[in-house]
Amino acid sequence: MNPIIIPAYKPNHLLLQLVDNLIAANFDKIIIINDGSGDGFSILFDELKNKGCVVIEHLVNLGKGKAIKTGIEYAFKTYQNINGYITCDADGQHQINDIVTVSKTLDENSTSLVLGSRDFSSPNVPKKSKMGNRFSSFYFKMTTGVTCLDTQTGLRGIPKSLTNLALSLKENRYDYEMTFLTMVAKYGYDILMVPITTVYLDSNASSHFRPIVDSIRIYREPLKFALSSLICAVIDIGVFTLLSNMLENTLLKVVIIATISARIISGITNFIFNKLIIFKNKSPIRRQFFRYFILYISQLTLSITFVSVLSFIPIHLSIIKVIVDLLLFVGSFFIQKNWVFKLRKHHI
Repeated sequence: MNPIIIPAYKPNHLLLQLVDNLIAANFDKIIIINDGSGDGFSILFDELKNKGCVVIEHLVNLGKGKAIKTGIEYAFKTYQNINGYITCDADGQHQINDIVTVSKTLDENSTSLVLGSRDFSSPNVPKKSKMGNRFSSFYFKMTTGVTCLDTQTGLRGIPKSLTNLALSLKENRYDYEMTFLTMVAKYGYDILMVPITTVYLDSNASSHFRPIVDSIRIYREPLKFALSSLICAVIDIGVFTLLSNMLENTLLKVVIIATISARIISGITNFIFNKLIIFKNKSPIRRQFFRYFILYISQLTLSITFVSVLSFIPIHLSIIKVIVDLLLFVGSFFIQKNWVFKLRKHHI
């Protein structure tokens, strides 16, 4: 049987019940990571040890991602004849029959990532969870081109062949699972989705997910992209202002020279930011810069065209430009991620 990895932070009796069900289903390799739960939970973890579980202690809370990596590293070093690792949550929301199904699917598809996919059309799904999953699924589709109906599932079958990738990611908290899933898709590995029971106990009250802080971690890439664009917009305006005050010529020539110079400087700065900091792509620069230049000119042309075409609408022209440029900004992010700075296939 494949080892079960359960990250646990301040768990309740449902974890004991889950372990009993796993043992009854003949899972004999159960690894539980106590992710800094504190002394108040030592009795519960001692009981888990008595049931035959391997309990690995984090002295302080290091995050769900780090706990998963700790479990994978232990399993990889300890167990030889396995196809991979099954991760599930400690809050009792994964049914034993679904865990068995994911494990069997991994055995039958030993090089594919297997996801336990919930049905978010179910009436018992909290609204915030339903909306959050819809957004993350849309974002995942736009950034990878792969359709995934449940990007946030904690029930996963990770093939042994992806061990190095799983351990190499720097993310340690809730952002780890999304990043890992994204990298698997971007590098071209198969992702299988297995339908599982949709369970939300007490409207997911036991979850330790922090909506603001953890969402920022998960979606930090587009947020950094927005910040990069804002910085370059300030540079653009700053250079234009500086040159327009320094140059001595006719007004038209000053505007043309200042505008072109400002756009060149801000564009190069934006390219460097996005390549090295946002998308962290170390591929040769020539091809990427050529693609970036095409996108840059296209974006500028489309902005001028759409603003001109829509100028008949009885709205201030500046508002029209803001709306058009905002839509182009969103498109630019996905085009840069999937074309300009696209990752090449990776062999692990």
